[in-house]
Amino acid sequence: MEVNFGAVFFTIYALLASCMYDGAAGKSTDKPNIIIMLMDDMGWGDLGIFGHPAKETPNLDKMAAEGILLPDFYTANPLCSPSRAALMTGRLPIRNGFYTTNQHARNGYTPQRIVGGIPDSEELLPELLHEVGYRSKIIGKWHLGQQPQYHPLLHGFDEWFGSPNCHFGPYNNKAQPNIPVYKDAEMVGRYYEDFLINKQTGESNLTQIYIKEALIFIEAQQKANTPFFLYWTPDATHEPVYSSKDFVGTSQRGKYGDAVRELDSGVGVILQKLRELKIDNNTFVLFTSDNGAALYAGVGGGSNGPFLCGKETTYEGGLREPAIAWWPGKINPGGVTHQLGTVMDLFTTALELAGVEPPTDRIIDGKSLLPALLNNKVDPDRVVFYYRGNEMMAVRHGLYKAHYWTWTNSLQERARGVNFCQGENVTDIMTHEQTNRTLSPLLIHLGRDPGERYPIANHTQEYKTAMKTIQAIVDDHKANMIPGDPQFNWCDSAVMNWSPPGCEKLNKCLKGPASKPYKCTWPH
Repeated sequence: MEVNFGAVFFTIYALLASCMYDGAAGKSTDKPNIIIMLMDDMGWGDLGIFGHPAKETPNLDKMAAEGILLPDFYTANPLCSPSRAALMTGRLPIRNGFYTTNQHARNGYTPQRIVGGIPDSEELLPELLHEVGYRSKIIGKWHLGQQPQYHPLLHGFDEWFGSPNCHFGPYNNKAQPNIPVYKDAEMVGRYYEDFLINKQTGESNLTQIYIKEALIFIEAQQKANTPFFLYWTPDATHEPVYSSKDFVGTSQRGKYGDAVRELDSGVGVILQKLRELKIDNNTFVLFTSDNGAALYAGVGGGSNGPFLCGKETTYEGGLREPAIAWWPGKINPGGVTHQLGTVMDLFTTALELAGVEPPTDRIIDGKSLLPALLNNKVDPDRVVFYYRGNEMMAVRHGLYKAHYWTWTNSLQERARGVNFCQGENVTDIMTHEQTNRTLSPLLIHLGRDPGERYPIANHTQEYKTAMKTIQAIVDDHKANMIPGDPQFNWCDSAVMNWSPPGCEKLNKCLKGPASKPYKCTWPH
């Protein structure tokens, strides 16, 4: 009989872990609560703890001082929807279908015209946690499909307050409908109609609503003595940025800084609630972002610190994210780990905390971060793959990063004012055409050159030694790659949010056009 020793090891480790996490605080269960705070378009350099000179994130800085900083943490894609799908499934977007084959190496996402969404064949984190008694809630942006069959309550979540799409608008409800906001399975209003966002002043009360929803959920689960998973995904730092009245005009960084300050305050309020309920020692919290800061927003967007370019690109500024883990009594305070990690690791880490074995019928890209977070053990063989659409653009192993393809965006898009690398121009590394480097990848040492400005010459021994290891990793990766069915190929105005569930109760149903599917076009 063939024995799966990996599965046996995981089971033993999970049993030991469940004994370790014995819920020393209050009357908590032996399974730790899990909170993932996923920001929107927030850059690596936006927090004081990561060096931003404004120093306007005291609560996040305190969270880092009480927890552990992960300066080498990445998302799985430089755009929102694919990165969120990767977090929820533990799998690269190319595997879970969150990409397009309509054009080569183009970023896609889930605007309300998209036909696709998260496939039923994917097993999401809340579905697996539900099997061992967790109650799960998402608060904020979902972005894995706006059609009802893709909504979070059909994919493992027990509760939802938020929206399936970005808060774009306002629309006239004729060419496009305004985006709905949901409470659980039914809409409770629409952006710009019932949930106001003043684009001129940047004022909106949405973040305060999201904070309140989090506190209510946490208190209810503590009272019921139920382990919980809270997926807190406010989108205030995504254009058009917003903050509530008490924060408008308070930041030296403008409207974007106002939004960052309010989110920082919200993190502080949530962590304080855990302390008050005496469940902080039994709650694992991780803060990060879905992709790099949008440099095309100029001073209206965030900062990626020393890293090249930003959102939409596979340079460091597009995928390297701020990340902080916090768990009093388990994570030693004031720590830093240089473990390479990705949002996909949150899937596997959460499952290990809950004592759940990951699915074995598919490739799971995420690896547990617990050895690094709890015991300062760093796995030097971890790899980060940088995908843009259907193309593997780059790979990081150790401190070496190899660019197999380079591309910022086209000169046509640049002429329209879309600049993903605002204020930067690195000759031959930043290219306005998709440039294939596969025969001689550009090799960067991110320790010496975090800004990706000085490629290592390909005739040197350093280059040859590093590329021999990396190329073997790439060959194995591609040999075992089975892409999922692409979800971003088809668009149709008929699938927009014309008549969401619950619209009839609010007299908010709209008549949409007849179905006329067409192939989506993705410029970036």
